[in-house]
Amino acid sequence: MRYFLAILALFTSILSASSFNLPTYETPILKVENGFAQILDNKDIIVGSSGVVTHTFSNGESSIIARAVVVEKELGLAKIRFEVYSALEQPALPLPGILPKSGDKVTLNFLYSRAVIVAPNQEVYEQIVKFFPNITFVNPDLAGAYLAFNHKPNPSRDDFRNICAQNGAGLIFIAMDGQGVFADCGSFEILKSFKSGSVSHYQVPFYSQIRGIEPAFWKLDSSYISNYNKHYKFLLDIKDEK
Repeated sequence: MRYFLAILALFTSILSASSFNLPTYETPILKVENGFAQILDNKDIIVGSSGVVTHTFSNGESSIIARAVVVEKELGLAKIRFEVYSALEQPALPLPGILPKSGDKVTLNFLYSRAVIVAPNQEVYEQIVKFFPNITFVNPDLAGAYLAFNHKPNPSRDDFRNICAQNGAGLIFIAMDGQGVFADCGSFEILKSFKSGSVSHYQVPFYSQIRGIEPAFWKLDSSYISNYNKHYKFLLDIKDEK
């Protein structure tokens, strides 16, 4: 028990040495070309930051018309690409019949005050929540319930995107052995990485009170996770050092 507490203290002390804060940044589109746009750069945005594009109509009403992701920063400008905003992908609703253009408002670091959390056990989960008081973490039981309903004990990027969309979260925090990361929940680009200590034990697919998340024989992409760290490093495109 004493050894476990020492490992936990190491995990959290290294993790807490750094902070994470990416405030919302709003700016108009300067130029649009071939599905990309230019905006003014800002210290609060980084490559991988995402947000939304809002268009104001002639009657004064505004609507989100696209998703935006920062792909490049150079010489005081940032380049963004456009994507379909997932919350608008509903069969019962038509997609907005308008494309982003100069003058439309871009809001980046959108919903970055809320995060889905993936932790290997309850102790690590509680410490992460404690050390990032400025982030509202979605109850992991909500994510676990989603996976149980969809028979996905091996959550994919799309599963987490859906969980984030359903819970109004723009970030995902994933704690692994030796490191923890904040990533954008849409692009899965790592926004901030923290070194940490070792993890002593794991609950898969992650810590929650939802037990018995089982695969379905009729779903080819449904199976148990055999290696927690390997699974989440794959989702985050983290390559092990040789």
